[in-house]
Amino acid sequence: MGRTGHGPDGNFGVSHRPVLLTETVHQLALQEGGTYLDGTTGEGGHSEAILQSEPPVKAVLAIDRDPRSLEAAQSRLAGFGGRFLPAPGNYADMAGLAAERGITGVDGVLLDLGFSSRQIESPGYGMSFQIDGPLDMRYDPLGDLTAEEIVNTYDERELGQLIRRYGEEPRGMSIARAIIKGRPVATTGQLASIIGAVLGRRPGQRINPATKTFQALRIAVNDELSNVERGLDAAVGLLVPGGRLVVISYHSLEDRTVKVFFNREAATCVCPPSLPVCVCGQTPRLKIINRRVIKPSSEEVQSNPRSRSAKLRAVQRI
Repeated sequence: MGRTGHGPDGNFGVSHRPVLLTETVHQLALQEGGTYLDGTTGEGGHSEAILQSEPPVKAVLAIDRDPRSLEAAQSRLAGFGGRFLPAPGNYADMAGLAAERGITGVDGVLLDLGFSSRQIESPGYGMSFQIDGPLDMRYDPLGDLTAEEIVNTYDERELGQLIRRYGEEPRGMSIARAIIKGRPVATTGQLASIIGAVLGRRPGQRINPATKTFQALRIAVNDELSNVERGLDAAVGLLVPGGRLVVISYHSLEDRTVKVFFNREAATCVCPPSLPVCVCGQTPRLKIINRRVIKPSSEEVQSNPRSRSAKLRAVQRI
């Protein structure tokens, strides 16, 4: 899972592999002179493709919560000058970030909800169970909540339900009990060891048993699902008529949120089925472009295994 790859030395942008790149550019239906918004810029792979497209677009407003990623993207895309507009912040606040730069409407919005390989594998983020480090998991290093705080202060019920809900981990309560017994838990390696002792690992099992719990903590730390809801609504409000919104999600909770939102905003009626006539007065704001999700090709999955769970959905502003 993730937006990009990384080089053997761990540096930014050495082996940059944005997911579903060709499909994303196609679904955005880029317009000459258009303004586009990349709400989850990462190291800038999708933004670069949009800026390199023909016919040329006017600009890309590039938002990211992680200043480390945005700094890398800005350095990498410096050759585009003022056409690349970096904006540190949360994509859920895109309307305000755009207004600060004199942008009141955009022709397309991209939200790639994954995270980069660098964020998983570099020290300092605390997202990896492969590299022992502090339990952090914040995209924004100035964020208030850390995974360490959740792991060491939530009670058993809170922690277990969080792991079950956000990680879709059936044994969330058992993991929570073991974590509480093992407190204080300060590092990713310590946490992964506790989870592994609860779940075990079958011979040949490819997915680390800590994966779902780490996912749950990352989602909670960064308030990811709430930001998806807010970001989708903000994107629709910012799009000009005919503009496209493209979203790439990586796990079922995200994809379900996107699908429900798109279906609701494309519906002509949202009344309860029990009502004999429509009384809601719903006016659709969106037209769904692809009813069937777009997934990476087998070739892309082979070259970038973290793309395997990606799902792309696209809509158009009415």
